[in-house]
Amino acid sequence: MRFEGTDTYIATPDLMLAVNAAIVLERPLLVKGEPGTGKTMLAEEVARALSRPLFQWHIKSTTKAQQGLYEYDAVSRLRDSQLGDERVADIANYIKRGVLWEAFDADAPSVVLIDEVDKADIEFPNDLLRELDRMEFHVYETQHTIVARHRPLVVITSNNEKELPDAFLRRCFFHYIRFPDRETMTRIVDVHFPGLKKALLQEALEVFFALREVPGLKKRPSTSELLDWLKLLLAEDIPPEALHSADRKMLIPPLHGALLKNEQDVHLFERVAFMSRAGR
Repeated sequence: MRFEGTDTYIATPDLMLAVNAAIVLERPLLVKGEPGTGKTMLAEEVARALSRPLFQWHIKSTTKAQQGLYEYDAVSRLRDSQLGDERVADIANYIKRGVLWEAFDADAPSVVLIDEVDKADIEFPNDLLRELDRMEFHVYETQHTIVARHRPLVVITSNNEKELPDAFLRRCFFHYIRFPDRETMTRIVDVHFPGLKKALLQEALEVFFALREVPGLKKRPSTSELLDWLKLLLAEDIPPEALHSADRKMLIPPLHGALLKNEQDVHLFERVAFMSRAGR
């Protein structure tokens, strides 16, 4: 089966090509791109489109690679032994399966999301090399080897917070999700807000893309923030003309808190907008 996008996820031809290449090569798909460009949602939509179960592993700064395989709860076993619990005789009762174990044991091919891999320690990717390559791992406490019944499609996302090891990169098929152009963004908006008035969409996109081009902006608004902003504009029944007011007291678009996420960017945009209108 090939991934060709879904009715709720607009995938560009190069993104579809990347997903299908990872499936054919049986390699993890490493996806990078600006926050809010749909990296996490990609795994969800691929699983839905291919009718595969989805197993999600959201990485934190404290996450260890071992947790994706399994964890041995020695504390609970010690407590139960003190209480005379018969379960302590079988150490397997204290083995907690991780996301990869669940995916390896699934009845059908699945999709595994390893989300924001760059949040973890630099050794995290290297610690998973063998498991992702051979699709197996050993449980030392029970002396069993867990082998994947079906090779899952592994989707790994990164926000480029830190460099990933070369050995890890060699084992992945890489794709960078470019920020959507105006045409693609229009298609994305149409999926989420079918029937949106063209005048409002045109004005909103003008403001949005102009805002992203402001030099020195600390946090440029993303696709998800545009969708949030449009939802608010519709809820408050904001007319298109209000987005480009000629009034100098209205230098910043209404409900801008959905687009600008810190006070420095708000002040910067106000200064740029004032200078632009003063020069007219």
